[in-house]
Amino acid sequence: MTESGISGPRPITASETPPAVPVVPAYGTASLADLPESLLASLGMPTTNVLGLEPAERVCLFLVDGLGAELLAAHPGAAPFLSAHLRRTLTAGFPSSTPTSLATLGTGTPPGEHGMIGISMAIPGEGRMLNCLRWTAPGLPVDPDVWQPADTVYQRMHANGIRPVYVAPGAFDGTGLTRAVYRGVRYHAAETVDERVEGVRRALAESSYVVVYYGDLDAMGHMTGWGSAQWLEQLAIVDRMAERIAEGMPPGSALYVTADHGMINAVDKVDVDESPVLQEGVVMLGGDARARHVYTAPGAAAAVLETWRTVFHGRAWVVSREEAVAEGWFGRTVRKEWLGRIGDVMAVPYGDCVIVASRAEPLESSLVGYHGSLTTAEQTVPLLGIRR
Repeated sequence: MTESGISGPRPITASETPPAVPVVPAYGTASLADLPESLLASLGMPTTNVLGLEPAERVCLFLVDGLGAELLAAHPGAAPFLSAHLRRTLTAGFPSSTPTSLATLGTGTPPGEHGMIGISMAIPGEGRMLNCLRWTAPGLPVDPDVWQPADTVYQRMHANGIRPVYVAPGAFDGTGLTRAVYRGVRYHAAETVDERVEGVRRALAESSYVVVYYGDLDAMGHMTGWGSAQWLEQLAIVDRMAERIAEGMPPGSALYVTADHGMINAVDKVDVDESPVLQEGVVMLGGDARARHVYTAPGAAAAVLETWRTVFHGRAWVVSREEAVAEGWFGRTVRKEWLGRIGDVMAVPYGDCVIVASRAEPLESSLVGYHGSLTTAEQTVPLLGIRR
């Protein structure tokens, strides 16, 4: 058992030697941002194939929420099919969160280009925040087409005669996040594993590009921790689902399995809502527990930066907006219109530390598993290729 009461691999403790430097995503060489273009190139579209994927007549991308490469490698017995094909990894991007990675996969660009730089982020100049998962914001609604205006890779496929299909639970159809990152797909609602496997089979008979999503592994990791008995049950389901999809593909097809991020189990929780010191000079707290956007009062950024660096010494990387951008966390460049979405201060825990807000975010503060940071456990995701 770990300190958090979760069975499985012991998490790194805050007292251990911290990572020397953050794992900056390998944008342009081996990141999720490089996957869409490479997949399109494998189908014959005139674009760059950075990952060197082999040609295929049809492609199925199986996106498993929360399936970090280190997590999978730690439990080969629970996922024998996937483990037998684990040969390559990518970096997720920053933050290593679902909306950011979905936008990266949907546009083929790093976060600094598409602007979806966290689960919750400031709407510049308005003093309010948008929650990108729920697509909620106080006051006027936020138009997904305006918030993320870039054409998606799926819209580009249409222009080249490909009609992409997205197989996922019906509850996500038509949501703000889906509209922002999946514009151009034909949505195929499928709830159960059987329905999704059958949905992929039918879609591949009609289309040369299919994406299928599974989110229960991530949900269980949040609730019970990765490595728990319940999480391992979900990993086994994912493994069998991948095997069944591969078995049902037509000849000439390629199945690629990847994830949006990994996960850590938290032990050290720091509650901003119970810390007057951390609240001083802060007007809004965004992001998530492993990648905090800290928005400050006018003239307070330097003082907040110093305070947070002192409090989180040995537990988090704490940098200014300018430092995060210069270090390439969001990509080689950040569009100037997106800069105001980034916190004046970024606080990014490592080890087993998370930064929670128990009153503002009671559900999120009660979780066991978290992600969003720049550690290998959260950044590295598998890229498994199975051909027929």
